[in-house]
Amino acid sequence: MELVTAVLGDHGQRPKDDYAVVTAVTELGHGKPKFYSTPEVIAFCRKWRLPTNHVWLFSTRESAFSFFAAYDALCEEGTATPVCKALDEVADISVPGSKDHAIVQGEILEGLVARMVSRESSVQMEEVLRNFSQTPLDGVDCDLGPTLREICAPDRLDEMQKIKAILENVGSSMYPDHFDWSGNDGLDAQSRKAGESVVAEFLQAHPTDYATKKLQETIRLMKQMKPSFFPAAFKCYGNYQKVDSLSNDKYYKMVIHVHDDSVFKRYRQEMKKNQGLWPLYRGFFIDVNLFKANNKKAAELSKESNILLNSIEGSLDSSSSAKDGLADEDSNLMIKLKFLPYKIRTFLIRNGLSAIFKDNRSDYSNYYVRKMESWGTSESKLKELCILLNKWATYIRGKYDDESLSSSIYLTVENLERKYLSEAEPFLEQYAKSSPANLALVRAADDMVQTEKFLAILDAQRDEDDDFQPECGAVPSCRTASLDVVSKTEGLIVFFPGIPGCAKSALCNEILKMPGGLGDNRPLHSLEGDRTKGKYWQKVAAEQKNKSFRIILADKNAPNKDVWQQIEDMCRTTNAAAVPIIPDSEGTDTNPFSLEALAVFMFRVLKRVNHPGNLGKDSPNAGNVLLKFYKLYDGKIRREFENELYERFGSLVKMPLLKPDRAPLPGDVKSILDEGLGLSSLHGVKRGRGKPSNGSDVSEEWKQWEERLREILFGYEDYLKSIQVPFDVALKEVVEQLKAVAKGDIKTPDTAKQRFGNIIFAAVKLSQADILGLLRKVAEKDTDVSNFLNGIKLENNLNKVHITLAHKGAHGVAAVASYAVYQNQEVPVSFNALFYNDKMAALEAQLGIVNGETIVSRNDWPHCTIWTAAGVGPKKANTLPQLVSEGKAKRVPIGPPITISGVLDFY
Repeated sequence: MELVTAVLGDHGQRPKDDYAVVTAVTELGHGKPKFYSTPEVIAFCRKWRLPTNHVWLFSTRESAFSFFAAYDALCEEGTATPVCKALDEVADISVPGSKDHAIVQGEILEGLVARMVSRESSVQMEEVLRNFSQTPLDGVDCDLGPTLREICAPDRLDEMQKIKAILENVGSSMYPDHFDWSGNDGLDAQSRKAGESVVAEFLQAHPTDYATKKLQETIRLMKQMKPSFFPAAFKCYGNYQKVDSLSNDKYYKMVIHVHDDSVFKRYRQEMKKNQGLWPLYRGFFIDVNLFKANNKKAAELSKESNILLNSIEGSLDSSSSAKDGLADEDSNLMIKLKFLPYKIRTFLIRNGLSAIFKDNRSDYSNYYVRKMESWGTSESKLKELCILLNKWATYIRGKYDDESLSSSIYLTVENLERKYLSEAEPFLEQYAKSSPANLALVRAADDMVQTEKFLAILDAQRDEDDDFQPECGAVPSCRTASLDVVSKTEGLIVFFPGIPGCAKSALCNEILKMPGGLGDNRPLHSLEGDRTKGKYWQKVAAEQKNKSFRIILADKNAPNKDVWQQIEDMCRTTNAAAVPIIPDSEGTDTNPFSLEALAVFMFRVLKRVNHPGNLGKDSPNAGNVLLKFYKLYDGKIRREFENELYERFGSLVKMPLLKPDRAPLPGDVKSILDEGLGLSSLHGVKRGRGKPSNGSDVSEEWKQWEERLREILFGYEDYLKSIQVPFDVALKEVVEQLKAVAKGDIKTPDTAKQRFGNIIFAAVKLSQADILGLLRKVAEKDTDVSNFLNGIKLENNLNKVHITLAHKGAHGVAAVASYAVYQNQEVPVSFNALFYNDKMAALEAQLGIVNGETIVSRNDWPHCTIWTAAGVGPKKANTLPQLVSEGKAKRVPIGPPITISGVLDFY
């Protein structure tokens, strides 16, 4: 169940009421956990009168396409009422929740969860709805005493006092004895400190049932990984209700909380390697009973449990036809679809508070621009939100800067995060009142305006042709180093998120020698890290500030986010752009660089002679240093790594490294690298710059490994040379990419996130050439038409000619979304008449058939507007048939009708 309460701190919108809803039901059984299907959850909850969420089922191709199109149409403005209304209209089955979101939570809607289900779900759901009716919940109108927020308000910041206050208010039947829940204060404190030791003891214990064994496997895998790779918390509390003073057995409640979404992606990769692993969840509570037995009893228990476990695993392996709730990978596929009004409040306002109160005022703008770019926010919304968020930062800093924040800044910010809506909602309310556009932007959480009027507010301010314009225009001043086009009047910083041996110095030296540099008039300057004394990146910033009109080659490895942030800051302060150059490598499941790449980098380093940074042939721990650099990138797969760099800097240059048709990595090379990585984990290699030592502190184990590393890599010298792309080829490709960046001719790499924008209407787009050809034929037969067309600037209007099928404001989201199944398909269009007067002109259209279905426009008069006079909006063309009947416009038949094709899309 999900508990939604203001007691735990503000989140999105403070709920109008504290409530809970059932989100999943599972049975443990003797195999993997079996999750109930959606129809089973609804049946279970209705049988036991438990609260549920709203559920929609999309069982046809048309409805499924319409669902995603409806989300795209609402993603930047969706609130509870319009979203539920749209989904009710496009879904095949709609099951209202027992809790109405708008009533108990409010209009600010976090999002939707879309889950793949079996084909039988629609039949099962219909049967459930027939057999289980929605019954009202008992006690809704009864006085049940103090509310949760009333109970916890006085003790809001103290978790244990909060728990005690709740228990005391539920009555003696649940809380007869303080010790049952809280135990002895001293013992309780001790048990909380004993979390790690309890986990270790649990993993060493012999499991007495299958579920315990599988749980041990999951926890053991998580504990074996380093915390940065699997960030999760393990807490243990004494289970005092089971304590027996006559027994030495131990009883605990173990709480496991996964901190980061990236953990699930990595865990799924482990599940692919080990099919028997149980799935991982965000958080769960476990009763752990650790009991001792004498040697004889222990042996018996061990034998019995081993037989039982083997029997269960054997039956699971042999039963290929057995299908549990997790057997089909598709059944686990689900995605979160969140809405911008919620994200403004939670991610941009609440989560950005710590950045607002940092000394560098640009940290917050860097933060929120990166967030919005990672979401694919449309340019128009990004511009509006930059203005809003800058005003929010000024407002909240002005209110709290006078307080003493010095050493207690993070505590103060943390407290402010918990109650941020007390500040944010009044601010947003005032901001919304300043204009209808601002009201539509922030989507007020209170009853300042009826929800259904939001779209009308937007539609009143824009014309259809304004909507048809592609998202474009200058990025607002709040954008920092992430530039989509690099101007020649700015500086450019070229840097290297790589590993020693990636050929950055050789590359910089060759670029400096090139006549004409990168093809423009900006001078080139290189700053070599190994020959620069002092703080390197501060030196780069100073150089760029002194001579901003040049290209700096930052010849130093830039392996972490701290460095990337410094580069972003210097770009902002010097009006420069930055471009990262990375070695092109497939990566591993845990690192953006493959072991082959690491082997090549090590080989190159060990071949160096007289290296200025003392990292070469004569360095006793060169391999260890490269492992440290390699592990700095741990925790990101290749695509995540490239995505983040592109999102931060707007461009990405890849340097070819390995030949595509290379032989596989020899076993000896892989083994020595795996051994080194294992030693790094075993000895707790700390993250750092990887500065080599003089060798005096290198352990004997490391010395032996370094010797064998050299022996093996030099033994495979021919192989390591053969798999590398020749340097001159790599240099040529990098230079071509850099010249494109310098000229502003940047092409988005395939790692970039798609920018969805916000769907306004569906239309069939037509080509200018086709429409001009059609009009030319009409003009040849009619002198008046020829004179009319010669007297207007037709070409200025035809770059966006289209036939509107449905508009969100006029016809609703569901109407627009219904065309999703035909998106990007060619539609034949027949034109049978030209309508015109001195203010506008349009072609009457009849839409054709696609996939056996006739495309029908929701407009009363399907047409494409081809011209309007200055000051006349394109929507006015809808009145042409009426004007013809009144004698105020002309209708010229086209006989026979002329058919051309256009492409159906959303705009």
